[in-house]
Amino acid sequence: MPEASAKSAPQKAMEKLGLLRDIDLALHLPLRYEDETQLIPIAALRENEAAQVEGVVVDCQVEMRSRRQLLVRVKDESGSLLLRFLHFYPSQQKQMSAATRLRIRGEARVGFFGREMVHPVVKVVDDDTPLAQSLTPVYPASAQLPQAYLRKAVASGLARADLREILPAGVVPSGLPSLKDALHYLHHPPPNASQVALHEHNHPAWHRLKFEELLAQQLSQLQAQRERALLAAPALRGRPGGLHEKLLAALPFQLTGAQRRVAEEVAQDLARPQPMHRLLQGDVGSGKTVVAALAAAVAIDAGWQCALMAPTEILAEQHFRKLIGWLEPMGLKVAWITGSVKGKARQKMLDAAASGEAQLIVGTHAVIEDKVKFARLGLAVIDEQHRFGVAQRLALRNKLKAMDLEPHMLMMSATPIPRTLAMTYFADLDVSTIDELPPGRSPIVTKVFTDSKRHDVVDKIRMAVADGAQVYWVCPLVEESEAVDLRNATETHAELSATLTGTSVGLLHGRMSPADKAAVMAQFSGGQMSVLVATTVIEVGVDVPNASLMVIEHAERFGLAQLHQLRGRVGRGSKASVCVLIYSAPLSDTGKSRLKAMAETTDGFEIARRDLDIRGPGEFMGSRQSGAELLRFADLQEDAPLLVAARALAPRLLDEHPEAARRQVARWLGTKAEFLKA
Repeated sequence: MPEASAKSAPQKAMEKLGLLRDIDLALHLPLRYEDETQLIPIAALRENEAAQVEGVVVDCQVEMRSRRQLLVRVKDESGSLLLRFLHFYPSQQKQMSAATRLRIRGEARVGFFGREMVHPVVKVVDDDTPLAQSLTPVYPASAQLPQAYLRKAVASGLARADLREILPAGVVPSGLPSLKDALHYLHHPPPNASQVALHEHNHPAWHRLKFEELLAQQLSQLQAQRERALLAAPALRGRPGGLHEKLLAALPFQLTGAQRRVAEEVAQDLARPQPMHRLLQGDVGSGKTVVAALAAAVAIDAGWQCALMAPTEILAEQHFRKLIGWLEPMGLKVAWITGSVKGKARQKMLDAAASGEAQLIVGTHAVIEDKVKFARLGLAVIDEQHRFGVAQRLALRNKLKAMDLEPHMLMMSATPIPRTLAMTYFADLDVSTIDELPPGRSPIVTKVFTDSKRHDVVDKIRMAVADGAQVYWVCPLVEESEAVDLRNATETHAELSATLTGTSVGLLHGRMSPADKAAVMAQFSGGQMSVLVATTVIEVGVDVPNASLMVIEHAERFGLAQLHQLRGRVGRGSKASVCVLIYSAPLSDTGKSRLKAMAETTDGFEIARRDLDIRGPGEFMGSRQSGAELLRFADLQEDAPLLVAARALAPRLLDEHPEAARRQVARWLGTKAEFLKA
């Protein structure tokens, strides 16, 4: 027998939605509203418009038409209306018996039998039943959580929640209501409230909530930053004439001005006895790896180890090869730790990291496993940081726990972050930007074709290969899916192999063994293979200067940031490069916006800005909050003035009213604030 205290399905659904505290319920705002404050005559109903009428049942019966249906005819003084229920219970039929007065809300349509509503909301009333005094809220819910249950729970939570003003007088932007008034208005708007202002979230009540939310978020970020400043880290300084200077002299190219500036910012951070938390952002191919290598050289020169973690083996190996080429000639030992390194070879690498023999350790998430020990980890570099979760970053930070120190953290991203996003989700990080591409990089022309032009694209490949170029062809899937009818990499490889006779065509996808992937990439990098058909495993890290043509099939299926990353695999040599986007019609509005952006600009910052417009901040967030979205109400584009005001107020509030700051964060974020400390 189940226990008496077992939770009901609605209670479990509420917990799943995070509705645990009274304040959570008070902040669970309606998606939309229904107007149950007025009645109109049945004759005044307009097709496809929601409205509320009242009438007396004149007929109620179950009929077999194309299916079993409950048909109820009601009348008022102006006319009649048919109510049609395709799914119903016997109790409903009994409830709507003849002579019963019903209040009915729904969308009317004109059917064969005159005006009708299908599955309207019905309530039994009498002559004295009052109308609603405010608009009726419709809340975000789930199948296990009926609106009636949720409305009652929210109303109860709103009544119990402590909505007293936390913020000191005079700090809230003028013209905004109190938090209590704002919430009561949004849960129960008066009949004359502007539905447009409510729907578009630009009513002053909405502005008050957005400001409160942004302030809590800014406070939590600032608190996390200040708490980290109290932690200790090894002060890492390179020696005059040491490894850092030797590496600079040995590099086969000159650093750009942006690379020099950013490398100096990182070096200054490393020299401090507090842990660096710096985000290094730069467009595809801007040269972030060499900045990481210079930072590693500083750490190693100071007698500490450096770990570099990448999300995929291909990207980790790309870093590994570059770093070995730069650092091993100077006598440095570089270890390689990934999931595919097994047995004695793995143990040898683990021993080298634990003893300190390996000064630089490069790998995937395998680097943070418990078995991986470091002698003196001073610097952790995380590439494509948005692909790693909070727990993974914390695991790297904890590798120095025994010494009561924190390693310095350098996080890298090839997805530039728009300013408003940097001011919110990354406000606790110092941000360095490489805003200049190395000289000699060829421009990339982007062309968009419908898949009916596929044969023309294959002809272009044939010409490019004959001219000595190498080509990527990217497919979104490895094998057929019944759900998504896309050409797959295997089919495309077979087709191109048959069409491009005499041309070496390779295949690369995520289900291949690491050894097979490495062999294919080695052939392509070495020039023995002209065409590489691949899935998105080549999205980051692959660097083949001779590859000057990329074809992305079903480009409408990819995100804008991912398309930009893929395009960045070409244009790395001196040859003029082309990226061809093939799409299948019809295109959604989002698909059109993405392809238009790709065709119009190669600027990663502009791409990022448009991506934020199209998709919102979720994609940029990645796993930073471990899936916990910290901004529910504020819009980073529309509410930039509120963000600026909240950002300016946060340090003042922390300094002058620390208890108010603590309560503000607790009210809005609860335990979610802990995610920001990673």
